[in-house]
Amino acid sequence: MNAEQRSQWHLLSVEAAIEQLRSDPAMGLTAQQVAELQAQVGPNELVERASRSPWRLLWEQFTATMVLILIAAGIISLFLQKWQEAVAIFAIVVLFGLLGFVQEYRAERAMAALKKLAAPMVRVRREGQVQTISARELVPGDIVLLEAGNLTPADMRLVETVNLRIQEAALTGESEAVEKDANLVFSADAPLGDRRNMAYMGTVVTYGRGVGIVVETGARTELGKIATMLQTVEREATPLQKRLDRLGKALALVGVMIAAVVAVFGLLRGGALGEMFLVAVSVAVAIVPEGLPAVVTITLALGARRMLARNALIRKLPAVETLGSVTVICSDKTGTLTQNRMTVTVLDLMDRSVRLNERIGREEVKLELAEPPTEETRLQAKAMSLLLSAGALASDAQLIGDDPGGWRAVGDPTEGALVLAAAQFGLRKDELERRLPRVLELPFDSERKRMTTVHELNVENDASAVNDVLAQLPIAQSRFVAFTKGSVDGLLDIAAQVWVNGGAQPITPEWRQRIEASNARLAAEGMRVLAVAFKLLDERPAKADEALERNLTLVGLFGMIDPPRPEVKEAVAKCKMAGIRPIMITGDHPLTALAIAKELGIAAAEDRVVTGLQLSQMSDEQLSAALTDVSVFARVSPEHKLRIVTALQRQGHVVAMTGDGVNDAPALKKADIGVAMGVTGTDVTREAAEIVLLDDNFATIVNAVEEGRTIYDNIKKFVKFSVGGNLGKVMVMLLAPMLALLAPASPLPPLLIPLMPLQLLWLNLLTDGLLGIGLGVEPAEKNVMRRPPISPQANIFSHGGLGQVIRMGVLIGAIALGVGLHRWSAGYEDWQTMMFTTLAFLQVWQALAIRTGNDSTLQAGLFSNKSLTLLIAVVVGLQLAAIYAPALQSFLNTTPLAAQDLLTCIALSSIVFVYGEIEKALARRAGYPPLRQAGLEAPPLKDGSAGSVKLWK
Repeated sequence: MNAEQRSQWHLLSVEAAIEQLRSDPAMGLTAQQVAELQAQVGPNELVERASRSPWRLLWEQFTATMVLILIAAGIISLFLQKWQEAVAIFAIVVLFGLLGFVQEYRAERAMAALKKLAAPMVRVRREGQVQTISARELVPGDIVLLEAGNLTPADMRLVETVNLRIQEAALTGESEAVEKDANLVFSADAPLGDRRNMAYMGTVVTYGRGVGIVVETGARTELGKIATMLQTVEREATPLQKRLDRLGKALALVGVMIAAVVAVFGLLRGGALGEMFLVAVSVAVAIVPEGLPAVVTITLALGARRMLARNALIRKLPAVETLGSVTVICSDKTGTLTQNRMTVTVLDLMDRSVRLNERIGREEVKLELAEPPTEETRLQAKAMSLLLSAGALASDAQLIGDDPGGWRAVGDPTEGALVLAAAQFGLRKDELERRLPRVLELPFDSERKRMTTVHELNVENDASAVNDVLAQLPIAQSRFVAFTKGSVDGLLDIAAQVWVNGGAQPITPEWRQRIEASNARLAAEGMRVLAVAFKLLDERPAKADEALERNLTLVGLFGMIDPPRPEVKEAVAKCKMAGIRPIMITGDHPLTALAIAKELGIAAAEDRVVTGLQLSQMSDEQLSAALTDVSVFARVSPEHKLRIVTALQRQGHVVAMTGDGVNDAPALKKADIGVAMGVTGTDVTREAAEIVLLDDNFATIVNAVEEGRTIYDNIKKFVKFSVGGNLGKVMVMLLAPMLALLAPASPLPPLLIPLMPLQLLWLNLLTDGLLGIGLGVEPAEKNVMRRPPISPQANIFSHGGLGQVIRMGVLIGAIALGVGLHRWSAGYEDWQTMMFTTLAFLQVWQALAIRTGNDSTLQAGLFSNKSLTLLIAVVVGLQLAAIYAPALQSFLNTTPLAAQDLLTCIALSSIVFVYGEIEKALARRAGYPPLRQAGLEAPPLKDGSAGSVKLWK
């Protein structure tokens, strides 16, 4: 049997499946059959493919471009016999490598978490006896007994079902337990969530019992297919990693070229070969920002710590920056956008429909019906009490908790919703059952689609809440009442009357039309609809049969849905303001998905929904076209989620995928950034994700986006700062010897080496290291969430950044050259120290100018970044020590400067700050922030300020 045939067991009848598997439901397999099948198919477990070894993971950390550059710098330092610099550089290399290794090693644990779902103990029938064995020993053809609470151990074609319901949210994403029926046979096109004659590995039995015959085990199960996808999905490099890799390669090439030019020029002027070699390698090191990997790692780590305080756990550091570049968030519905619990939202009486919310109470509804209450509205309120009480009593779910804020229901989610709704109105189920004890029941089954319970009417010492239920019923001649709940169509067929204005009226065609219209309206809103009816009985029935369900009086309808989280609507609006498009991808029903999406603002009123079946029939080109205007995908499988994410990435988007079920794990791993739910999420999902939301709050993603954008801004500022400063140093090293030929004659020796190799290393480690860390903790710019995301195709110098870097670098180089050449031509021995000190202060002022982006540093506060202020003080102190401390004077070959000379260095270097402020003012006048620069339309927000809804172009 090929793979396609293996996945089509839902097409077969029970008899055909049993015959094909050569089994017997009454006897099960023989010991000989089990042994043969175990040898043929192997154990029922998810096979973990050969993963990357720890040594390979470690090797990959030390072969990245920037790390190789750092290693080269360390080797150069060793060659120069500068042990302190070498130790510092190699310490950074080791730290960077170990952090990356730990993150990658943790990612490899996703499969181990997935395997935990496939190893329960199960009850099977073999050789006519019921045995308890490990699920690992199951083989195709085994007869498995299922009951409430069991974890389904393999994929099974159901043979027998008795009120069986299975929770498949982890596999399909649908929140409601699926009612199973072994007698059904489906078409080939039935999606996974609609195959009600099947039970799948990793799902949970929530109600009833059943018997199934194992059809697939291990990697051949639907859960196994997810495991295979999870292991074959390749992790993409983050946008930041790609940009820094390109930058590192470019800087390495430029550094080698410039070093060669300096060495050749020095040799032509008579410099010694060994001396020129040391100068050349020093120039090469000067252009490389040695502090970049360390600053990036520290910046991301600090950002991750801030995010933890905002309930987002960062599992992989680059994810913080990546989230700031996200253009699309693909979100699962159940448990992510919604509360993952069914909730009654509509009570539809025969003559009135009332919409509820979580805060509404019994007295509030009375006031809503009319103020002041009339006799008619009192009757309506009592009818609501009857409807709520009947729904709770005809349910098996139980209410737990004494405090209304901590109430929860145990049992079937739908019945739990009815019990909680009644409790909101003061009708606790335990009190109802004390006053109306259950004496008989006719359980729910899939053919009748209803459940009936019989209760004794105990009217003595009525509690006030229950009295509303009993007082309106003509109970004088009745001692018992039967409550029935079920499908609307089913109850309409067996009801003879409707309850209106405190009395029963015959069901007329008009009443039937009105009830059917209400049912259709609520279903179109994505709700699950149940009807409730009652029947008074003079005596206790001898037995529970369908005679109890004749000539019922219909009270009303319940409309229920898994409601959106209250904070998500605002979070979606903020995402759109930031230029991020939310897309819902769910295994739930299309009507339900679209209704929730419209309520949250993910979809517009005229938008359509694409189902998994439609998606399966689309080519890649058709899917790409659909993604331009479709924001809701329903009834999708794990393969579909993966395909959607892949299609978006091919379009150039940076994709975030949120989810909590096993079915989300492959898509989370494939996405640029996977966001897992920490409370309701599975271990598999959390291990596959980069970020875990500790509060399962979609709004936390917005905070993460803001943090990510801030971190990217700060890393970009550091790169511009470092490359601009290093460009100035390279200009000094390259042009000083050439310009010295044009300067007036000097009594000093020829200017061959403007700065000593150790001085260059000192400047790089001082400014790129300490000042870079200060830039990495700069607070968010005020427009950070009112601009489009950074395009993944953009380089780190986009939006005019390269021009800014070149202009700043040229200015830094020109000022330092001017100071040095002037002192050298005038014959001052301290010319090199003056140039060295001027460069140090130039980068201090450069850091102050660059730290606020295009906002004015003076308006933001010259010293508002306390960390940078402290580090500037440290840098200034170390530079002063370099020129005045005797030990450092000999180490760095410096001479002490007179006070006026030191002030000259500080004053001239401040030109960089003034220039930076002028350039930013011109940028603001030209149309900054980038929203206007990119020509994006931005509708006003609640506070009247501008926002953005379009993506980057």
